[in-house]
Parts: sequence; structure tokens; C-alpha cells
Amino acid sequence: MRCIFVKNTTFDMKALMLLAALSVATFAVANDTTYVVSPNKLTEVCVVLNDEGELSYSVKHLGNIILEPSPLGLKTNIGDFDKGLKLIKSETICVNGGYKAVERLKRSADRYLREGRMFYFQNPEGLTFSLQFELDDNTVGFRYCIERQKGTGSIVINKELTGFRLPQKTTAFITPQSDAMIGWKRTKPSYEEDYLFDVPIDTRSKYDHGWTFPALFKVGNDGWALVSETGVDSHYCASRLSDSEGGLFRLEFPMPEENNGNGTVEPAFALPGNTPWRIIVLGKTLKPIVETTAPWNFVKPLYDSEYQYPFGKGTWSWILWQDESINYDDQVKFIDLAHEMGFQFTLIDNWWDTKIGVIRMERLIKYAHSKNVEPIIWYSSSGYWNDIEQGPVNIMCDPISRKREMKWLQENGVRGIKVDFFGGDKQETMRLYEAILSDADDHGIMVIFHGCTLPRGWELMYPNYVGSEAVLASENMIFSQDFCDREAQNACLHPFVRNAVGCMEYGGCFLNRRMSRSNERGNIRRTTDVFQLATTILFQNPIQHIAIAPNNLTDAPAYCLDFLREVPTTWDDTRFIDGYPGRYVVIARRHGTQWYIAGVSASDKDISVDLDIPAEAKDLYLLADNKAEKQTVKTKNGKYRATIKPQGGFIIAFKME
Repeated sequence: MRCIFVKNTTFDMKALMLLAALSVATFAVANDTTYVVSPNKLTEVCVVLNDEGELSYSVKHLGNIILEPSPLGLKTNIGDFDKGLKLIKSETICVNGGYKAVERLKRSADRYLREGRMFYFQNPEGLTFSLQFELDDNTVGFRYCIERQKGTGSIVINKELTGFRLPQKTTAFITPQSDAMIGWKRTKPSYEEDYLFDVPIDTRSKYDHGWTFPALFKVGNDGWALVSETGVDSHYCASRLSDSEGGLFRLEFPMPEENNGNGTVEPAFALPGNTPWRIIVLGKTLKPIVETTAPWNFVKPLYDSEYQYPFGKGTWSWILWQDESINYDDQVKFIDLAHEMGFQFTLIDNWWDTKIGVIRMERLIKYAHSKNVEPIIWYSSSGYWNDIEQGPVNIMCDPISRKREMKWLQENGVRGIKVDFFGGDKQETMRLYEAILSDADDHGIMVIFHGCTLPRGWELMYPNYVGSEAVLASENMIFSQDFCDREAQNACLHPFVRNAVGCMEYGGCFLNRRMSRSNERGNIRRTTDVFQLATTILFQNPIQHIAIAPNNLTDAPAYCLDFLREVPTTWDDTRFIDGYPGRYVVIARRHGTQWYIAGVSASDKDISVDLDIPAEAKDLYLLADNKAEKQTVKTKNGKYRATIKPQGGFIIAFKME
């Protein structure tokens, strides 16, 4: 046995003894079958090489079958690694690591212990590759690694055979991959499709292109599985899942039409190199799903930054006042609103380059700074792959223009940009994300993405990355009454799926009852004020642009404004309490010594949740529907029963010093 230790990690003697004992269980029990077991033996992966030299794997959690035998393998331009394979050797991997002081995640610090195995295979032509599996008690991660061989220094991956075969009793919470080059100004796919709730796994996707990551599966009464990927950077494309074929979801590369046909479908990289990690988060309950830090436990920072980036809340004129608000005077109003609320940011959206102009924009930035407000400024990513007219365009996609713009932003003290409308998952597009982030960090600028792909470990990989939309988000409250009607259902889903694997730049929390500038017309919000406040806790993103407007200073309840002034946007701990995707959700988060418990419901009847309130809790208060102010919480033997009204919510806050 050989243990492979990861950089900057340490082992205590007890951990070493445990790993040594567990490594016995990972040796092959037959020539073609190997079991890899997690540290506490809760999760087991069975890797099989059959008589034809084909690879497959299956997964059990707590003794229950979660994944049935699923295919593995690669087809590449230097040779295929899918049939006639021979196992050369395998060796144990021992990983004891963690991260700390990362404010942008569900937890500011975390530790993990993984047991794994590296398998080395040879194909009939004598070419070799390895398959790396690493397990903790609630996560399976795996990837392919390829060495430089026979003088070959590069590779194109033509196809991955990777699959995920779920038992037929499984139901899914999934969102379809759209056609390419459709939607607003031909900007799709942009991860902004409706989710399906609890559907049979053989349900066909709307566009016949399968499903985007992440995908949540309920395996009957045996458990849950959240399937996604992490560690995608400029060296690979982002992937998705195919439609199910008898329970088998295959990994799919981007469509050729994405980004107006620019860029290859098949990823390529220099040797030695590896694919991204495919991750499966497992749980008998939903607790490990909601609390998972797996997307960040398999990656590391790609560069160091000399800058410290601030996080917090911001105003955003466009979400209610739309394009007409992108003028100097209205932006002053939202800067003043941010100042009045004690928010750190204001987001100046599309068209500023023409409707305000560069010279007046410099003056507006100075005004914001005089109010202790940091502007975040919008850019289109586009140039040659969509029809977007909103400016500025043709800057972020061009290295020379981008370099010049970053210098201008830094000279004017701009700390953040929002880049929109990407429309694809090809490797070329991943290079653009990385180039924008890298260039921005050189100038002390943080980056938000909209109209974009799912972040795949980026919070840890890129120090100046802040968040991504990659969800059918709050702007649809303005565009569709149907979306307002379904707001509660979607809010009760995202903590279990989309927001479980990455920051979600949703831009919500409306206090207007009507979705318009006047608050007298437009679509009608169905949810309560406390529901809206609760989403600031339930939706995790280190910068949250709150959807309030200047009129809310006088027409919204005072307790709502007071809460928005105090609630943080970064968290030191996250704990799942109760819920079911699309029905209701209750989550607790901690910032320093301050705890918040938030719950919302999409049910048509009252939902009651029993909560444990620590005896040492101080400054305890409750916000509940139809209450005009903070309420005193009276516990009984440390227990409190919270009731959530239909399309309503509650918040309990307390300190633990």
C-alpha cells in the first residue's frame, strides 16, 4: 500500500491508524472487482473491470444501492480507453485536508477526511490512464488522469463514457438544457430554465438536450443523491447530463451550436492532465445535501491575490425600475438608498456607457464613494456569439479592450463588475470566464456573472469570484405573473439543488407588493414580507443585491428595513433543520456569534417545525407573518414550535457568546 498525501495537510496518529485499517477494505476481492470504502464505512464504491475490459462503478450508502453499475471510460484522439483495458496496479489515497477563512461559502472553514484509490489501466495499444476515486462518508468524487506517453504531449477528449445509473424507483428534481442560440438576443443556454419537481427519472427533457448540473435524485426511501461536477477551469468544458435511458444518465459535452458555433465541443489539454471531478453527494436525509462543501473540498486556489475583497448588501435600480432607471439622477437615488440603509454596494446595470456616459460615470463613481458606497458596474461578455445591444459590449471578450477597461476601472476606484450573457459551456467559454477573473484580480476587481454557467468550485479557485446567477432568478418576478405565483415553490427548491453547490446571485427580497416603479401596477407578489426577508438567509451569496426601492423607506414596515440593515451576507456555519424540495425549507446560519433560523413554505396549509433553542441563547427574537415588529420567543424546555403560513415565512435570531 502507498498513501498519497495532499499538500499542506497533516495527519494525527488516530487518523493514520483509521486509514491504515480501512485501506485493507479497498484491496481487490477478485481480479476484476475492487471496493473503495469511506472513512466511517457509510459509503462504498464498487469498481468492476469485466471480461471485455470495460469499466463500471456502483455506489452504496448506508447499505442501500444509490447508483447501479454505471459506465466509465474515455475516447480520445490518441486512443480509446473503454474496452480491452487491463488493470496494471492500484494504490490507496489518504486525504486529510481543509480550508479556512473563506467567507464566500456556507462555512468559513471546513475539514475533510477522504479515503480513496488510484487505479492504473492500460489499453490494447499500450497507452495508460488512471482513474481516481475519493470518498468521504457523504461524497463520492472521481476523475480521469492521463500522463504524457510515447512522446504525446496533448490530448483531445472526444467522448466520456461516464454515466450515473439510478434505480427505477428514483424521482428527480432537475432543470433542462435549452437549445443553443435561442431566447433573448440568442443568448441561451444560460441555466435559466424551469425546474421539474419529483418527476420519474425517465422523463424527457423539454428540448431533448438532457439536464444541467446539479441534479437531485430521491432514490425511493433509500436516500438522496446530488450529482454535479467541480474543478472546471480553462482546461476543460462544462458538462451536463443526457436524458435517462432506463435510469442511465450519461455525461454530455456542450452542443456545437453554442456560442454561435465558435469553439470546439471536445475539450483538450496538455499532458499530464486530468478531467474535472464528478461528485455525488449522498444522504439518507437531505441534511448532507444542503450542508455539503464537496464542490470546494476537491479544488484549490488557482492564484493568490494581493487584494482583500469586501462583501455585503447592495441596491439595484434595474430590478424594479428597469432600463429607464439607467440615468444619472436615478442612480444617485439608489446610491442614496444604499447609504441610508447602510449597504456597501450599488449595481449600475446595462446601457450606462451611452445613457450616462463615461465622463458622467466617473463623476457618479466619485459621488458613490462620498456616500461610502461601492459601485458594481455591468458589462456584456459578448462580441461574436449573440445579438446583445445593451452596452458596454465587445470589451470583456477582447483581451486588449479588457486590459484597457480594467485599468480605467481601477483608476476610478471601482471594486466590482457584473458580466452578463455568456451562452455556452465550451472550453473556449471557460477560458473567457477565467481570463476575466484573472485580469480583474490584477486590478483589485471582483466579478459577478449573470446569464452564465453554474460555478463549479470557483469560490475557492478564484479569489475575486463573487457569485453567479445560473438560475431562473428574481427578474422574472417583473416579467411574469406566473413566476410570482410560483415564487414560493422555487424558493423552497434552490437550497437543496442550485444553491447547494455554489453561490447563487438571485437578487431578490422585494418589499414592493407590485412589481413596478410605482408599486401600484404590474405583477403581484404573492409571498409575505417575512418570506422575502427569510430568503436573504436561505439564499447564499456573499454580495446580495436587495430588490428594494426608495419608496420602501416610507411604505415598507420599519422592522423589515431594520432587519435588512442588520442581516449579514457571509456565514461561518450552515445547518439544515427541516424541509422538502419545493414544499418548505428551514435552515440555520451563523455569522460570528449571531445565529439566524429562517423558514419559508410553498404549501397550501400551515407547516409546523419543532426547533431546539439553546438555553444560552441571548437577544432572542422572532419575525413572523402578520406581525408588526419583533416578537419575544417563549420556549418550552428549550423547544419552540414555529409555524409557517402558506407562501409565508419566519425568522428567529439569537446570539451564542
